[in-house]
Amino acid sequence: MRPKGSPEQLEARRILAMRVLREGRSPTEVAKTVGCRRFSVERWRDAFERHGAAGLKARPVPGRPPKLTSKQMRRLVTVLLKGATARGHRTDLWTTQRIADVIEEEFAVHYHRDHVGRLMHRLNWSHQKPERRALERDEANIERWKHEEWPRIKKGPTGWVPTSFSWTNRGSC
Repeated sequence: MRPKGSPEQLEARRILAMRVLREGRSPTEVAKTVGCRRFSVERWRDAFERHGAAGLKARPVPGRPPKLTSKQMRRLVTVLLKGATARGHRTDLWTTQRIADVIEEEFAVHYHRDHVGRLMHRLNWSHQKPERRALERDEANIERWKHEEWPRIKKGPTGWVPTSFSWTNRGSC
């Protein structure tokens, strides 16, 4: 598995490992110092001996290149920060399908809604889940009920008692 970090950071780690190795430390000590396995240090040493500093150079990241450029990603974040209602949606919730539609409209790039989640994760955005609340909800009345009615009900004369009792119920024996 590819370690985390940019290609430049990984290259800097390999260069540091060679510097520490040239100081006379063992591959195991070097691996502990730079945070990798001993086999990686030995592989880097062999590449350095064969190709010099070019053997430690960062290679392109494997896999398909991203469909959106970094500039487009920044513009996408700007659009998303304005909110979903600014794009004509009834709620301010960004679903993956809505984001996929924005990407299609703004950049003419098709993303399946299942892949938008990965894209948003790279931008450090978490998924959103709508709060289920009635449109007619009266917050002031709810607060009044919590502070006036609920304490009165809770402090009833008998306290809590079971509503039914049956000998046929296994849990009541």
